[in-house]
Amino acid sequence: MDSPAEPGKLRRHLGLFDAVVVGLGSMLGAGVFAALGPGAQAAGAGLIIGLAIAAVVAYCNATSSARLAARYPASGGTYVYGRERLGAFWGYLAGWGFVVGKTASCAAMALTVGFYLWPERAHTVAVAATVALTAVNYLGVRKAAWLTRAIVAVVLAVLAAVATVAFTAPTTEAARLRIGSDVTVGGVLQAAGLLFFAFAGYARIATLGEEVRDPARTIPRAVGLALGIVLAVYGVVAVAALAVLGPGGLAAAEAPLSQTVRAAGAAWMVPVVAAGAAVAALGSLLALILGVSRTVLAMARDRRLPHGLAAVHPRFGVPHRAEAAVGAVVAVLAATADLRGAIGFSSFCVLVYYAVANASAWTLTRAEGRPARAVPVAGVAGCLVLAFALPATSVVWGAAVLAVGAVFYGLRTGPNRS
Repeated sequence: MDSPAEPGKLRRHLGLFDAVVVGLGSMLGAGVFAALGPGAQAAGAGLIIGLAIAAVVAYCNATSSARLAARYPASGGTYVYGRERLGAFWGYLAGWGFVVGKTASCAAMALTVGFYLWPERAHTVAVAATVALTAVNYLGVRKAAWLTRAIVAVVLAVLAAVATVAFTAPTTEAARLRIGSDVTVGGVLQAAGLLFFAFAGYARIATLGEEVRDPARTIPRAVGLALGIVLAVYGVVAVAALAVLGPGGLAAAEAPLSQTVRAAGAAWMVPVVAAGAAVAALGSLLALILGVSRTVLAMARDRRLPHGLAAVHPRFGVPHRAEAAVGAVVAVLAATADLRGAIGFSSFCVLVYYAVANASAWTLTRAEGRPARAVPVAGVAGCLVLAFALPATSVVWGAAVLAVGAVFYGLRTGPNRS
């Protein structure tokens, strides 16, 4: 039964299953349909190593985030954790990085929908998708969770079909998984950074802390379950694609999973895979808009963003102004942005966000549920290494936008305020 909402607060009505599905809806979007190609281009067959590295960093981030979310079950994620554990500036920097990075992710997901459904009008479709899903979120997170549940079921069915076709095809060769001398450490790390973009969806669970029933128990379980499921799915699909296409073929593929089923002799599945890719990106976009708007809500409550964005709709119980503002910005980006540039920029900003999360988890005491010390240490180090292994353009633009946010913070707070 839903918990009644206090005035100005969000309603707690998400259980474990819905929280896991929200995480799956975020993580099963770009990565499995779009990031495998760029990952193979960077690392060849070392893509599998990159996937494992990304998973380790994601595990550290998930563990730190879950412990912090259980301690601070309020909307805002690492913005709240950094503020409470490290100080106002670090919380702000994390929140700023999350908002700008994940707004770029929203645009990337919207563009993925456009390029799969109508390549010649990809930007127009992207804008329409953004407007439609912003409206869904505006009507309440319960409706968004039910829609996400249906999307996840469709995507998992499509991925299972792709893997089955690939592993049973006569063209599949295990030798294509062999790591050659062309694989470099830098390439593997860059692939890990690109693949991390797809793993980052578990943050949506933490940012829903104010809407989850029994957050101290539900959030850690939901994070672990969602991450474990996605890692298994990504591993199976990546091995299947490499075994059919080989590193070179996968790197050159614009639509990797469509190319995989075609090369496996199942060209009839190409439209099914294209539809699954569009559905996956829609699911990711749905959850991303929801998560970004909750961080905007938390920052607006603290007047780190315009305070008018802190309003909660009296009927639907959602931060309607924050959602409308996020949707408007994403629509503009979807009309103008480059897909790969948006992914790289987002990855850099979000990795910085998680570095702050891990640093915050380091400060927890044993009584507060502190994870093993190695977890936040590995998380901080992993986030920073992967961030700076990304393409130089992504690093420069990401650092510049974070610096702008830091300057804005200084101008608003002044030298004598925390």
